[in-house]
Amino acid sequence: MKSLLIEDEILAARHLVSVLNEIGNIEVIGIIDSIKSSALWFETHPQPDLVFMDIHIADGSAFRIFDLVKITCPIIFTTAYDEYAIKAFKVNSIDYLLKPITTEGVQKALLKLKTLSGANEFQSDIRQLIISLKQEKSYKTHFLVSVKGGKMMPLLAGDIACIYIDSGTVIAKTFEDNSFNLDFTLDELTAKLNPIDFFRANRQFIISKKSVKDVAFWFNNRLSINLKVTVPEKILISRTRVSEFREWFDGK
Repeated sequence: MKSLLIEDEILAARHLVSVLNEIGNIEVIGIIDSIKSSALWFETHPQPDLVFMDIHIADGSAFRIFDLVKITCPIIFTTAYDEYAIKAFKVNSIDYLLKPITTEGVQKALLKLKTLSGANEFQSDIRQLIISLKQEKSYKTHFLVSVKGGKMMPLLAGDIACIYIDSGTVIAKTFEDNSFNLDFTLDELTAKLNPIDFFRANRQFIISKKSVKDVAFWFNNRLSINLKVTVPEKILISRTRVSEFREWFDGK
């Protein structure tokens, strides 16, 4: 099986190649790191048997490739973390791999792709997936939170600097340094909040773009995010998600 890798992170690409070599019977015929070069590749080469496509690459969202060229081969999408996209994949029966990629994950994805009945069904799934991800989504703009006196008050999403877990409780911290409990999990909030304004930094924190004071380099190529409000612990971005954070913060 001839496969093409669309991945802009050198270490991630090397790791995936290593995993595919371990599985065997999969020949990597190319590694491409941008939308422009991907479109050119498909214009000048026959379709591969399979494509592994990272969602976020050097010059933007990989879904733009579908606007430039026709892709008829099966695709396994990869992502560092994208809750909304993952839900779309599940609904549309298109598989994905969540980084860091494992041998078991690739094997399960390959097995799932074998269940596809043909190119027409696959193309229909791809079209539905792209439509799902391009459709505008309604995001929460406010919450009702409990306050003293047995009352509830509205909390605007735009007033939230960050959301974090403390001793199992999900807390929203405002720019005025007030804290409110929220009756949602961080996974649920990741899907409900506008991803242009909010970023899931790690398992403990969701941060607002407006709350970022500065960013410092940390050990093992990680980033340390300092906010304009006080938080109970240091906010770290793993090295595998540094490019995703930069893309989000730059608004690409």
